[in-house]
Amino acid sequence: MIDVCVYGGTAAGCVAAITAHQEGASVVLIEPGRWLGGMLSAGIKPAQDAPIRTAAGGLTRDAIFTFGDNPYDVLQAFRGWIAAAGIEVVLERRVRSVTRSGNRITAIQLETSQPDEWGVPLPASESVADRFVEASVFIDASYEGDLMALAGVPYRTGRESQEAFGEDLAGVRPVTNWAPIDPYDSTGRLLPLVEEDHGLPVGAADDYTQAYNYRFYVTTDPAHRAELTPPADYSPADYELVRRYLSHASDLHDIFPGWLNSGEYNYQRDSLVTNAPLGLSREYQEGSWDCRSRIWRQHLDYLRGLHYFLSTDPDVPEAFRAETAAYGLDASAFPETGGWPPQLYVRAARRLVGDYTITQADVANQAVVTDSIGLALFGVDIYPVRRIACRNDSGQLGVATEGDMFIGGHLGTGQPYPVPYRAITPQQNDCGNLLVPVCLSATHIGYAATRMEPVFCVLAESAAVAAVQALRGQTDVQDVNVEKLQARLLERGQVLSWAD
Repeated sequence: MIDVCVYGGTAAGCVAAITAHQEGASVVLIEPGRWLGGMLSAGIKPAQDAPIRTAAGGLTRDAIFTFGDNPYDVLQAFRGWIAAAGIEVVLERRVRSVTRSGNRITAIQLETSQPDEWGVPLPASESVADRFVEASVFIDASYEGDLMALAGVPYRTGRESQEAFGEDLAGVRPVTNWAPIDPYDSTGRLLPLVEEDHGLPVGAADDYTQAYNYRFYVTTDPAHRAELTPPADYSPADYELVRRYLSHASDLHDIFPGWLNSGEYNYQRDSLVTNAPLGLSREYQEGSWDCRSRIWRQHLDYLRGLHYFLSTDPDVPEAFRAETAAYGLDASAFPETGGWPPQLYVRAARRLVGDYTITQADVANQAVVTDSIGLALFGVDIYPVRRIACRNDSGQLGVATEGDMFIGGHLGTGQPYPVPYRAITPQQNDCGNLLVPVCLSATHIGYAATRMEPVFCVLAESAAVAAVQALRGQTDVQDVNVEKLQARLLERGQVLSWAD
């Protein structure tokens, strides 16, 4: 029997595993893929989304922020960190089922989940059942919240309405990036990459979530260049929207490679079309691994096809065709996956329904929290959720995106806000020995500001300390003494409050 089982070898999962080990517990870390570190080993820099670094303490400040900037160096740092601690790591296995007794998880069954050569997860239809893992306390540090869901713990997906939590930013938003492009082909069918508007008003709830994408590097250096080849089923017709957008784009580089974020390329939210598809994240949130594997590959193949289209199509300006064709993936960043990042950027999926829900009020520092376990600091950062056929205010038909917001910028309100312990704990009747520091309890808006990797790491350290205290006290995680927990977190260097 293991003391603490950490599911998900994300950066947060690694922090949780190290923390539980440091607190004297036996630990197993389970990762469905082959790589540790999650998005910090897949393009995002360790401190990139920490605009006030002193708001993050503990292992996030003392270890994670020191892991470097090159993704492969970061990956190696995570591997070495976990190996040096002697923590048992189970790679290429994901949760298949959960066994419960009363309000507690007693064991999880794993299944095989070997990724392919480009990091795409194994489909469920090709997976086979594997070992059981028994533990006293479980921490779900995955981006998808699969352990939480299979345990029967309630969760949310999609966007709440404005009325649900009194959030004026919630729900369907006004369209952005509208362009006067005919969204239909000669037969009256919608072009690929465009969908019909569902017609719900601004502020209404729906089941969409923000776009995913790869955070990738490109190069023309032959020593590191991995060729970008088109998918086997490539058709220029799949990129007809791109063709029609060429004359409307202010800068074709916004389409490919996209937005140069911090050395790596990211989704360009100010462009109608960019380096990732839209709408697929809606299916991913609760999808099977057959569905999710397909969606990873669709992101990969979309980017391959987009690169080929912009490199070869005669409607693309010649100079830009030549520039694009010269680019390949930079394999020095991700040498084990042919230049492809080993993790798709799953910005948001399931969200726990916990004892406390983080909302827009928390982000704006308008909530009173006494059980802080760490600080968050970022604006409401949401990438588009849909690309739709719609008319402008004059009635002209076109294509637009919807759902993207960047409210408050990188500094949000300018003051960090506390994340309560209750936001990572399920309600007690739902599960008494599970903590969820990544798919935490928040609205779509609240999660959009809280979802940064340094915050996940901070919350994971606090979750692991709470897990060990629940273990030693033989209590449910909801009954951990918050004052005692906070005292230990402060001893470990966590930052729980912020003075103006």
